[in-house]
Amino acid sequence: MDRKGKQNLYLSLLSAALIVLLIAVGTFRRLDKWIQDRLFQRPQAASTEIIIVGMDEKSLAELGPYSSWDRHVVASALDALASDPDHMPAVVAIDTLYAGETSEEADSHLVQAASRLPHVVTASVADYGMAYTTEGISISAQMTITAYEEPFAALRAVTAQGHINAMYDQDGIMRHAILYEDIPESTAPEAGRVYSMAYETAKAYLSSRGESMEVPPTDARGHFSIPYTAEPGGYWDGISLSGLIAGEYDPALFSGRIVLIGPYAVGLQDAYFTPISPSEQMYGVELQANVIQSLIDRRFVTELPDWPQVLLLALLSLAAMYLYLHLRVSAAGVLAFVLAVAGMVVPYFLYSAGYITHPLWIPLAAAALFVVSVIRHYVIQAIERQRVTQTFARYVAPEIVQEILKEGTEELHLGGTLRHIAVLFVDIRGFTSMSERLDPEKVVWILNQYLTMTSECVARNHGTLDKYVGDATMAFWGAPLPLEDPVYYAAKTAMEIVEGAHTLSEKLMHEIQEELHVGVGVNFGPAVVGNMGSARRMDYTAIGDTVNTAARLEANAPSGKVYISRAVADALGERARCTSLHDTVRLKGKAAGFEVLTLDALV
Repeated sequence: MDRKGKQNLYLSLLSAALIVLLIAVGTFRRLDKWIQDRLFQRPQAASTEIIIVGMDEKSLAELGPYSSWDRHVVASALDALASDPDHMPAVVAIDTLYAGETSEEADSHLVQAASRLPHVVTASVADYGMAYTTEGISISAQMTITAYEEPFAALRAVTAQGHINAMYDQDGIMRHAILYEDIPESTAPEAGRVYSMAYETAKAYLSSRGESMEVPPTDARGHFSIPYTAEPGGYWDGISLSGLIAGEYDPALFSGRIVLIGPYAVGLQDAYFTPISPSEQMYGVELQANVIQSLIDRRFVTELPDWPQVLLLALLSLAAMYLYLHLRVSAAGVLAFVLAVAGMVVPYFLYSAGYITHPLWIPLAAAALFVVSVIRHYVIQAIERQRVTQTFARYVAPEIVQEILKEGTEELHLGGTLRHIAVLFVDIRGFTSMSERLDPEKVVWILNQYLTMTSECVARNHGTLDKYVGDATMAFWGAPLPLEDPVYYAAKTAMEIVEGAHTLSEKLMHEIQEELHVGVGVNFGPAVVGNMGSARRMDYTAIGDTVNTAARLEANAPSGKVYISRAVADALGERARCTSLHDTVRLKGKAAGFEVLTLDALV
């Protein structure tokens, strides 16, 4: 693996580890739960086998405030349900606690009414508090059952009991039901495990149909997830307790069904926020209906352990980040989108199969790691842009630098590529004698003006300024970017340099009585172009016979003349007037017959 590959691997490991750590410690727990609620809890058809008889506003208006009711009220409702022996309900569950004895007449009425029905389930409640234990000098505290309330003895003898305890999640949403409470001996004469009202009701109903009860999977505390069926009001058909007592409903309506009697008014303060409708509270009796339906339908869901999901998240995060770093941003974005969608769709189908997973984890990791990869991409791109600017700003015009940045920086490394380029050399004739004759300050001043002039000519004609060697300037056309007509631009630059040297010479003659004369050579052909040098110090240059020939053409060119090769003349064609020198000029290292021409003018 090369250096870049190792860097990508290390960044992938670090990024994946950070995002997995943030997710696994619960940083996004509330958001994850919210997405679970929106994705998993969808309203369905409520069972017609469950009927709610509400202690509603109508009942309170007709029977008086709830605090004034005695046990004759509910006893009368049970009498109404038992009025037709051929149409009795399968189970009646009363979501109200009747602990302790009150008046003998009212208590007796309630017991007799309950005994006339096939199955009645009454409520019990376990109270929680903090229990403190001391070990040495340390004190620890934990929630534990400190009291247990159940129906009075006579009612307990003719009914089944089920606790009506409920416990919110940390965010105040009721997502779990408590299947059982383990009652300690210190709180009740008959200690032991007490199942919930919903469980006892569903068990009795299934038994009436000759079916057995299945126990839902729970955690160590006896809690299980509720797959809600209906939103608030989904089980409510407007049947009020006072209407039942007054005989407003046909007993056949309740025949063979589950009847739940419980508070159904805001003032009775028995309502909860649930995941199926987090903005609207659900009455406790409706909550019981949802749990009962899940039990009789055997629709159970199990929360999968976190550790295999964390492991899968870690592996996917590592693989995704590594791929992001090796893909273009657009392709990485597509991959992130696919992972995010899959991270939602797969948990949805797993929930349908009875398993609860974390739908936020993979989409969040995919998106977050994609953002990190994009940031890295643009940071690297900015560094590359700076490197391109630093590398080429000295050689080429600013607009060419911008074009290089648009094309990309893949080739900006040590090494070169074969290109067909036009190469220009120019230097000052008699510069050595001038430098011996003049003060160094004047020599530098003249040289700077001359080099400025040649550089501007090169830049104006889209050339690449290769280097200065003393009083010589080297430039080429056709690299780093392809150029449509490199020879013409090189020839035009040569003519402009000759003209510029003439103008500069007149200026020098006027100021310091010195003249400036240059010779120029231009050649066209293949050359190796690229970054030459070491990783610490490199130059973008061209090498090869084409370059050497251009240098020799310049070395032989007289003052004010531009020498070109036949390759240049042929490329210019009718756009230039040239004069062949035939055999009068022989270039070092070139065989006889190599034709040299003067470039007289461009048309």
